Amino acid sequence: MPTVAFHTLGCKVNHYETEAIWQLFKQAGYEKIDFEQKADVYVINTCTVTNTGDKKSRQVIRRAIRRNPDAVVAVTGCYAQTTPHEIMAIPGVDIVVGTSGRDQLIDYVNQYLRERQPINAVTNIMKAREYEELDVPEFTDRTRASLKIQEGCNNFCTFCIIPWARGLMRSRKPESVIEQANKLVAAGYKEIVLTGIHTGGYGEDLEDYNLARLLRDLDSKVPGLKRIRISSIEASQITDEVIEVLNSSDKMCRHLHVPLQAGDDYVLKRMRRKYTTDEYRRKIEQLHEALPDVAITTDVIVGFPGETEEMFMNGYRFIEEMKFAELHVFPYSKRSGTPAARMEDQVDEEVKNRRVHELIQLSNKLALDYSSKFVGEVLEVIPEEPYKEATDSGLYVGHSDNYLKLVFPANETLVGKICKVRLDAPGSEYCKGTFVRVLSEEALKA
Repeated sequence: MPTVAFHTLGCKVNHYETEAIWQLFKQAGYEKIDFEQKADVYVINTCTVTNTGDKKSRQVIRRAIRRNPDAVVAVTGCYAQTTPHEIMAIPGVDIVVGTSGRDQLIDYVNQYLRERQPINAVTNIMKAREYEELDVPEFTDRTRASLKIQEGCNNFCTFCIIPWARGLMRSRKPESVIEQANKLVAAGYKEIVLTGIHTGGYGEDLEDYNLARLLRDLDSKVPGLKRIRISSIEASQITDEVIEVLNSSDKMCRHLHVPLQAGDDYVLKRMRRKYTTDEYRRKIEQLHEALPDVAITTDVIVGFPGETEEMFMNGYRFIEEMKFAELHVFPYSKRSGTPAARMEDQVDEEVKNRRVHELIQLSNKLALDYSSKFVGEVLEVIPEEPYKEATDSGLYVGHSDNYLKLVFPANETLVGKICKVRLDAPGSEYCKGTFVRVLSEEALKA
């Protein structure tokens, strides 16, 4: 049986797509082995969000070639899309496919085995108008399934290369999303995470259909689905209709990830973000009114070109005021080919690092404040895996619907099931809890 090994760099969408590519190899009779072993085919799914992403991708490609010089080495993903010639120039790379045409990867492998000629199958992604169907009926992770609903982005923020790597906004057909969701529930998943490059933009290219309608359809047409989570949504995409669905559906998780990127209007404008801090604040207030206990998490880029100490402090105070449940903090990193990389007033690395540190401390404080509100409450948690900090302790970790990570006594048989867990001790990363009971199938259907 021929063997294939995968290595994925970058975001959740890449991980989803690697799972989809593995399904194709599985159907073609391949066995999956660890990337550190000697495989017949290596597939490297690359990232290009930062220049470091490119460098890491090159290192992994070279590692595969060294491990088995006779293997077929196929490179796909965002770095392959934006700079295929750089990858083709690495001796030992046989196939390069970008962010489309991956459904033909098996054909390319067979063609290479016949002809032994390098294949560059990268096409102009800016011309892609159709969503590429890549099916994932099950995941290596057994507790929450990702469901990719769209591809591409029309925003062109000044720090970001992604529209050039992924193309413009394309939505997956609603019936295809519903069908995939039903398959995932049949495979035993209780929670589905809707994901994409610009997830909240779903439906912008469809007639008379949008994200809110998709959420309604998932709620009514997928029996057995218990939780729907949106991986990320822009403030401008949280329409009254979306809020109405969040409010009325008992399947929608009380958690939204709403990227802020900067809490100062001058910086937001230079980033070419499509909102002011005031508009963002109003959306978050609306969400808190509709869902009083909602967890709002966000992304922040620190040290964007031109960010003064005063602008940083404006952002710091704004973040404090928004009472986020958690921040993902990134120092600004130059990405060649983007307008921000050419801006002259780059911020010193030491200053960036200090600011990142200050925001991480703030994030820990905000996370503790948020989790403290739920002490004594019984939450619904899906155990995911044994708690790594303490092996053989009988402790498992899982997420509540409002995205708190709870550690509590459980066992292997409870993994993937919905459990009632009382939150006893809050924490900035993990909260401690006591297992109360498993929700029975009857209770789940009710």
